[in-house]
Amino acid sequence: MPPLQQFTHQPWQDIANKAQDHRDKSIARLHHAVPPVPSTLPKVVITMPQQLLDEPALSISSLLPQDLVASLANGQLSATDVSAAFLQRAALAQGLTNCLTELLSERALQRAKELDQYLEKHKRPVGPLHGLPISVKEHIGFEGLRCTTGYVSHWDIISKENAHILQVLHEAGAVFHCRTTVPQTMMHLETDSNLYGVTVNPYNRNLTSGGSSGGEGALIAMGGSCLGIGSDVGGSIRSPAANCGVYGLKPTAFRLPTDGWGYMMAGADSVETVLGPLSTSLEGLKMFMKVIIDAEPWLTEPALIPMPWRTYAVPQDRPLRIGVLWHDGIVRPHPPITRALTLLTDELKAHDIEVVEFPPHLHDEAWAILSSLYYPDGGEADAEDIAKSGEPWLPLSEWIIKDNPCVKKLSVGELAYWYEEREAYRKEYALHWNKHKIDALLCPVGPGVAPKHNTAKYWSYTSQWNLLDYPGVVFPVCKVDKEVDKWDHNGKALSGLDEDNRKLWDPEEFHGAPVGLQLVGRRFDDEKVLGILEHIQDRIGNLAA
Repeated sequence: MPPLQQFTHQPWQDIANKAQDHRDKSIARLHHAVPPVPSTLPKVVITMPQQLLDEPALSISSLLPQDLVASLANGQLSATDVSAAFLQRAALAQGLTNCLTELLSERALQRAKELDQYLEKHKRPVGPLHGLPISVKEHIGFEGLRCTTGYVSHWDIISKENAHILQVLHEAGAVFHCRTTVPQTMMHLETDSNLYGVTVNPYNRNLTSGGSSGGEGALIAMGGSCLGIGSDVGGSIRSPAANCGVYGLKPTAFRLPTDGWGYMMAGADSVETVLGPLSTSLEGLKMFMKVIIDAEPWLTEPALIPMPWRTYAVPQDRPLRIGVLWHDGIVRPHPPITRALTLLTDELKAHDIEVVEFPPHLHDEAWAILSSLYYPDGGEADAEDIAKSGEPWLPLSEWIIKDNPCVKKLSVGELAYWYEEREAYRKEYALHWNKHKIDALLCPVGPGVAPKHNTAKYWSYTSQWNLLDYPGVVFPVCKVDKEVDKWDHNGKALSGLDEDNRKLWDPEEFHGAPVGLQLVGRRFDDEKVLGILEHIQDRIGNLAA
């Protein structure tokens, strides 16, 4: 990320207007007409593309990524037609959910034209992702484009080069067609900023799409992308994936390139932020990971672990052992989460997969360690970035920084103490995992489904695994059913946080919202968790289908 340029002092509202005007103009320049969006939108917009798009754009943009790359490689579909379809649908998704910071129509269509010409001339694709449109979270640097990371004061920051991950994907034949919204501070399980406003959930606009990759979550759920890049330091890939009913993977740190994107300084490892994929399919996640790691990015980025992508095979001499974490001992999830866990574990048992009760181990300590390490400067840098423009603090920014008792400016000795606590906890949890001899752990993604706006204040079902640096894949299971998902008010609350979470349960409002679960593996078990989920879905089918 380039050095912070001098902020041009002007009212923050003027800069926000510029940002939104830039986005709107980028959509207006799209040559393919975008269907007009009704001035008054219904609460549920997830099916509106089927009503508004023409058949060619709808059919192409409804294809899964693995089917698209096959059709693009053999010439059944042209990269130009595919890019045009996804540009059109992404623009529509923006009108319905507010998920984009800009549409990259000119560069996408120019790239698609070059790919089509290459295929025609050489009779082979450029690479394994030839012509596949990929959406990109806004803080990932594009040469010559702005990189705000959600701050008004960063409006004048221009990336000097493409992020390393974009370079790898470009070489593989990808087409980058749009950039997606992020929240102020990048530290919300919600996506809202003073630059672009609130990104809403397509299944219910009164609910959040999640954060901080909520623009990606909403866009992919709407079919405006089938594969996108998010980032995750506390749940920022997995929260949007679950909230929006799509697939998402938080990889182990330092397997995917980290150069050239905003938010954390290079080398800062108090809590590792990772980039990872969101997709309409499990195969899309696998394809993304394999293509990047097969490119051996560690040869040019030495911080990365030189570990090839490995083929995982389920054990043949014993059943798979899947642990189940029903709750973390602090907050009991809402009824639909428990129902999804019950549905899936019953299916696992019926298909000869061993299910092991996995008790939580000091998850409250994990949050104390993690939230102390998130802001070792006491939040000073974030406060300065907000103060520079005069933009107001948003509620979830205040909650994670100002209202968080663990956020303190740490001395060198205090920082060393929390590093020691982190490593001691990681060792203790490894022993806990060993004791139960499980291959992977099935658990909630959050204490409920997509929450109402500004209420996502419990991170521990995802942030737990960031502290441990364990990979986790999120997948859709079912949807909330107000007639089935009943809350038992007679059970004793686990904690004050549990009482707070119970008050958020609203069966009427959550009805129809997606319910996702998370499969977690040990550090560097990325291939294993994807392989186990693939095995499970091969055996029992996709419950969400």
